[in-house]
Amino acid sequence: MKPAHTDVILIGSGIMSATLGAMLKELDPTLAITIFERLPALSQESSDAWNNAGTGHAALCELNYTPQNKDGSVDIGKALKIDEQFEHSKQFWATLVAAGRLPDARAFIHSVPHMSFVIGDADVAFLHERYSELTKHHLFDGMELTDDPARIAEWAPLLMDGRRVDAAMAATRSHLGTDVNFGALTRGLFWWLTAQPGVSVCLEHEVRDLERLPDGEWSVQVKDLANDEAREVRSPFVFIGAGGAALPLLGKSDVEEAKGYGGFPVGGQWLRCTNARVIARHHAKVYGKAPVGSPPMSVPHLDARMIDGEPALLFGPFACVTTKFLKHGSWLDLAASLEFDNVMPMLQVGWDNMDLTKYLLEQASLTPEERIQALRVFMPTAKLDDWELVWAGQRVQVIKRVGERGVLEFGTEVVSARDGSLAAVLGASPGASTAVSIMLELAPRYLNARIGPESVRSRLRQLVPTIGRSMAKDAALTQEMRAWTDKMLRLS
Repeated sequence: MKPAHTDVILIGSGIMSATLGAMLKELDPTLAITIFERLPALSQESSDAWNNAGTGHAALCELNYTPQNKDGSVDIGKALKIDEQFEHSKQFWATLVAAGRLPDARAFIHSVPHMSFVIGDADVAFLHERYSELTKHHLFDGMELTDDPARIAEWAPLLMDGRRVDAAMAATRSHLGTDVNFGALTRGLFWWLTAQPGVSVCLEHEVRDLERLPDGEWSVQVKDLANDEAREVRSPFVFIGAGGAALPLLGKSDVEEAKGYGGFPVGGQWLRCTNARVIARHHAKVYGKAPVGSPPMSVPHLDARMIDGEPALLFGPFACVTTKFLKHGSWLDLAASLEFDNVMPMLQVGWDNMDLTKYLLEQASLTPEERIQALRVFMPTAKLDDWELVWAGQRVQVIKRVGERGVLEFGTEVVSARDGSLAAVLGASPGASTAVSIMLELAPRYLNARIGPESVRSRLRQLVPTIGRSMAKDAALTQEMRAWTDKMLRLS
């Protein structure tokens, strides 16, 4: 059988593939795009609403994005970058909503205050310093700080009900925060994308292997799981947006840039509130400080959500030990990812991060009562009968070789072939919130040679108006663009 051919292959049907596919099709409507998804439905792994926090990560409340230096000062450099990246995401979505490419924005995004909450003199001092540094910058205009328990109770009643106020505490709040249903957003992007000529989605199709051909194209070996048939599809560009499965697929590509990469899988669980009266009393995303040695995805937070039109309340996540790279994966995923180039970096990371291993084992052994006790740090009156334990998505933290040693990375990382013919997204937080910024870098690498750099830049500016300009350096531009995106996304 002659191999099929397409201009672009997207592996995985999550927010990363959906964003890149929509952006590429907007930039060049003539593209033929094929999406392979091994599950029978779209967006069932990390992008599904129940598998992530739904936080529009803009560094408004996430304390791990503003690390404290040894002298007590707070570094806000990462916060500024993440905030502007999320502004790019909002602009892209607003453009698509305005053009009818996405359904009503209320299907996937809502305005929800973002709060940080800490207890104890040291953490209160840190939050004050963080607030002082952030509010010097116009990206964080409107942020509030209080040490007054009564004021905190006004912002988030569940935090203070039944709480003794004999310890120092503080909270910040920003009304710029959002809750995003990334599953609904992903399906909305695919709704438009798959209606375009030249685009096809192949569900229950598992990519088994990738091979670089002498002519520079990629041969992708695919198994049609429903019909038990093998297929070969060739393309000049392959994107691996398969969540935890991206790492082993990247290894199969044999590109030099992927050598030495490994992965550390971390499972997650939520406490989900089942009491409608409790849910109705909380309207904020409240983030605290992560325990020492825990990964960023385990930063505790009490989250107001809107999922498929219904309010919800989650607390967690609780990490757990796993060898799966995907929620619907195999217990052999970790072993199957081992290669000659990454075994040593992975062993070194395991040795260097014993605190993390200990933390995961402790989390896995928590009883229901112990999980409720963790929740009571945020909500003192929490009752076990009002909450149920549900599984969240899997995350694979990136391990890579730096110099002679393996290093564990907690962020989101893009690995691409030098010639731009293949790329993969690895890692976790801030993940989905930065999908647009990641694709603004990837899309030109493929399309510059096809339609020309100037054409690409011009069309990207229509999709994300602040491309080439810095909102972090221009307060007027920030105000103008936020007013427009809030209107289009119905956030104001």
